[in-house]
Amino acid sequence: MAKPVILTVDDDPDVLRAIERDLRQRYSDRYRILRAESGMAALDLLRRLQQRNDSVALLLIDHRMPEMNGVDTLLAAMKIYPNTKRVLLTAYADTEAAIKAINEVQLNHYLDVYKRQRYGRLA
Repeated sequence: MAKPVILTVDDDPDVLRAIERDLRQRYSDRYRILRAESGMAALDLLRRLQQRNDSVALLLIDHRMPEMNGVDTLLAAMKIYPNTKRVLLTAYADTEAAIKAINEVQLNHYLDVYKRQRYGRLA
């Protein structure tokens, strides 16, 4: 049986690689770490994973992305994987996004990663 997936989504390729690297170092023994560079790419990947009956343990999604923000991505992802843990990342303190995410997406965690980005480590 395949390991469950942790999917990280960010439109910034450097941030995405850093998050993926940190997650792999810490969790690759128990999880498959996958990434997507947009909300739409993440949803396409989730649909493929669902078709293969793969489990997704965690969605770690940046809020500020073009075309589809993190909250909208999570709302659509919930239709595919309703029981998956959901984390919204932001480098900006966005209270409105946090409240919307908590209320609409039943967010498990909301992380403001600005300080961690400044020091180079994201996870």
